[in-house]
Amino acid sequence: MLNTKAGRRMQTKTIGFIGTGVMGKSMARNLMKAGFQLNVFTRTKEKAEDLLAEGALWKESAAALSMESDIIITIVGYPSDVEEVYLGESGILANAKRGSYVIDMTTSSPELAKLIFDRAKEAGIHAYDAPVSGGDVGARNAALTIMAGGEEETFEGIRPVLEAMGKNIVLQGTAGAGQHTKMCNQIAIASGMLGVCEAIFYAEKAGLDPKTVLKSIEAGAAGSWSLSNLAPRMIDGNFDPGFYVKHFIKDMKIAIESAENMGVPVPGLKLAKELYELFSQSGGENKGTQALYQYYEIMSQAD
Repeated sequence: MLNTKAGRRMQTKTIGFIGTGVMGKSMARNLMKAGFQLNVFTRTKEKAEDLLAEGALWKESAAALSMESDIIITIVGYPSDVEEVYLGESGILANAKRGSYVIDMTTSSPELAKLIFDRAKEAGIHAYDAPVSGGDVGARNAALTIMAGGEEETFEGIRPVLEAMGKNIVLQGTAGAGQHTKMCNQIAIASGMLGVCEAIFYAEKAGLDPKTVLKSIEAGAAGSWSLSNLAPRMIDGNFDPGFYVKHFIKDMKIAIESAENMGVPVPGLKLAKELYELFSQSGGENKGTQALYQYYEIMSQAD
C-alpha cells in the first residue's frame, strides 16, 4: 500500500490512536496492516484487547500516548470528548512533541477544530480535522472518504497515513473545512435516510418483494450509498450499528447549529433529527442509523 518514498518514510513514524469503537478499531487495524507501529489508548482497555494481541502497544493515558507518538489520531464520540482529549491539562496538546501531527477524525464542531488548530500551532504541532464517511464497511475495507481541513503545506506528509484508512482523500481548505464538509455529508444523508426507509416500507405494504424492488431503484436516479448499503440491512432485519443513532443525532445537532450561525435554512435536516430523536427515546439510540425503519413500523401501528 505504501510504495512511495514518502510512504516508506512515514512508515517509520509511530502512530498513536485514541478511540477504538465500531469504526476506529478497523481504522487502527488497517494502519497496522500498512506497516505502522501503533500506540493505543481508550477509556476501556478491553475494547482494545484484540488490537493489542495483533501488535499494538497499550499506553495508560492520552498524555503517555502523545509523548511517545509522532502522529496522533483520534476518533471519539462527542465534541466534549474531543475537547477533553485535546485541550485538557493531561491531554494531547499539552504533551505531544513539537513538530508532531494530530488528526482528529471525529465528527465534531468546526469551531472546535479551529480552536484546536490555533492551540496546536502555538505549541509547534500540526493539526488537522479529518472526519470520515463510509461507515463500518468503509472502515473495514480501508475505503473511507476522508474530508480534511488544515495547512496545505504539510498535508502531503500525512497522506500516506490517511491512505491506509481511506481512498477518497480531499483537503477541503483551512482548519474547520473538513468538519464543514462532513456537515454537508450528514445533511445529505439525513433526508436521504427518510426516503430510503419510506421506500422500503412502502414496497412491503404494497405487497412487493423489497429485495426485487431494490434491484430496480438502486440502479436508477434514486441510487445512493444508503439505498445500496443500508436498505438491505433494513430488509433483513439487521439493525446492528455501523453508525450509531445517538452519534447521528449528535452530528445533526452540530450541523443545525452551524447552519443557524450562517443563516442557512435546513428544514429537511430538522425533520430527520426530530424523527431520530423520537426513535432514540423509544429505545433506539444504540442501534444503527438504518433502524429508523423500525420507527415507521411504530408510526404505522399507531395509525
